Amino acid sequence: MSRLSILIYHRVLPHPDPLLPSLPDVRQFDRQMSLLKRCFTVLPLGMAVHCLRQQRLPPRAAAVTFDDGYADNAEYALPILQRHGLSATFFIASAYLNGGQMWNDDVIAHARQAGLGPAALDDLLLQLKYLPFEQRLRAARSLVPPHDSKLMLTTSQLQTLAAAGMGIGAHTHRHPILSAMADGEALADIARGKAALEAITQTPVTLFAYPNGKPGVDYHQRHVEMMGGLGFEAAFSTVAGSAYEGSDLLQLPRFTPWERDRPRFLLRLLAQRWHVR
Repeated sequence: MSRLSILIYHRVLPHPDPLLPSLPDVRQFDRQMSLLKRCFTVLPLGMAVHCLRQQRLPPRAAAVTFDDGYADNAEYALPILQRHGLSATFFIASAYLNGGQMWNDDVIAHARQAGLGPAALDDLLLQLKYLPFEQRLRAARSLVPPHDSKLMLTTSQLQTLAAAGMGIGAHTHRHPILSAMADGEALADIARGKAALEAITQTPVTLFAYPNGKPGVDYHQRHVEMMGGLGFEAAFSTVAGSAYEGSDLLQLPRFTPWERDRPRFLLRLLAQRWHVR
């Protein structure tokens, strides 16, 4: 059975960050992409979905994705991808382009100011994550004073990614937990994000990643059914495992390679290939 491994990243940092030990820096990401290219057939995600649908996946197929739309995706990840001749797809929450900041980054900024460690930060993020959207936003904003943010992509950087041949996918407009919203509000937020990205890139956006991405928790079957009506050809969860020929194209699995050293990174890739969804 042919399988497709889809990796999830969020950020690539210039240097290791003790507060965010799971995020790769440029050196680690470069090594991971080198190993991925050597051991797998890395495809653009749109092509991988097409091959999956046509039951024509090549051996050891893999694809790379990024969620949310951080500026370091263009500044640090893109040059590394280009150096290795690889493509990635970037799932963008459009509300935060051009100076926006997501609620979790307010919490991270507070943790730095307060001298919290990674475990305390994780606990605080978990406490806020499943609050109603506006309540979560107010709680996070109350932790740090107002400030200008350059964490997220600008429109120009997003266009640079698209012009470089990278895939652009939708990730809603405001990155809400879809299951916590009324259906009409969820549909509108998904559609708004798609339309905003299409206006910027002047290209149809046909791939979608569910925010947080746990089925039955962060989204439900009714949200899956929204995908076809909005013109999405494939959608992606955060359920660990690999896709196979016959997987639900609107709930394809992805996984995050947390391991910092190359041997364990490779072991994670190989292990996930036998964990099919």
